[in-house]
Amino acid sequence: MPRALNMDYVGRVNRAIDHIINNVGQPLRLEDVAQVANFSPFHFHRIFKGLVGETLNAFIKRVRLERAVYLLSHRKNTSLTDVALACGFSSSSDFSRNFRSHYGVAPRAFDVESFRRSKRGQMLDSLTSPQDRHRLERLPVGENPDGFEVRLRDLPARRVAYIRVHKPYQGDGVTEAIARLMSWARARELAGGQWLGYQWDDPEIVALEQCRYDIGIEVPNTTVGGGEVVTTDFPPMKVAELELAGPVELAQRALDWLFLTWLPQSGFAPAHQPCFEAFKGEPYAHGMTHFELSVHLPVLDAAVPL
Repeated sequence: MPRALNMDYVGRVNRAIDHIINNVGQPLRLEDVAQVANFSPFHFHRIFKGLVGETLNAFIKRVRLERAVYLLSHRKNTSLTDVALACGFSSSSDFSRNFRSHYGVAPRAFDVESFRRSKRGQMLDSLTSPQDRHRLERLPVGENPDGFEVRLRDLPARRVAYIRVHKPYQGDGVTEAIARLMSWARARELAGGQWLGYQWDDPEIVALEQCRYDIGIEVPNTTVGGGEVVTTDFPPMKVAELELAGPVELAQRALDWLFLTWLPQSGFAPAHQPCFEAFKGEPYAHGMTHFELSVHLPVLDAAVPL
């Protein structure tokens, strides 16, 4: 989103985006989404496009299709009809028609692995110089040279206050958002809570310029946000927890191992929640090249319907 905006508008639009993401499988009428953001439908349509860069309908359709690609990646035995309905399309034919229009091929002909490799290459180009790119190459399936171990945990419901960063792979948006949220939290004596970073978009599926990253902190249930600081409530969830301390390539290897090796053999599937970075202390307390955190991948039984 551009700078020099009415921060109250930014927060209200982000609440609308949260509503869309959390209800992607349900009907999403303009009137209902606008009400979440406390705008009239007429004004909301214009404000949403101005801040997000897409019309509401285009955004909803794109998010639904990207969610479908994610399910095709991690729920390989699920029928197209189930994927279509889980992503808010009225039928498998409606889904296939929109999928072909967006990606150029029918869902059954879509090479999801090649697509993800291409997007990953773009992400690596944005994160590191060519001579260092080998450090972030994908960890081969089955290999675990770092000795990663998963612990399953049941987390309670949580309220999180966050600032959303658009285009997190460009510029200093993340570090600037951390500073602003830190100031907000300290002013309210909340900075000692659990700090989180999470991304609703998979950069191996979503174009980098359309990715969104939230920097957040767990807060008491009575906390309210304001301006660009928005509060959201996460339900209780089971997570696969993996602790790590090291450079960015270790974090990338951890995610590769978690998604490509542990998850397919675990009997679990990823839940419709983001993968969290639960920082040890304040975010990036050890700098931007060394991470000390726990990765929390929300999971559910693979047999649970979409």
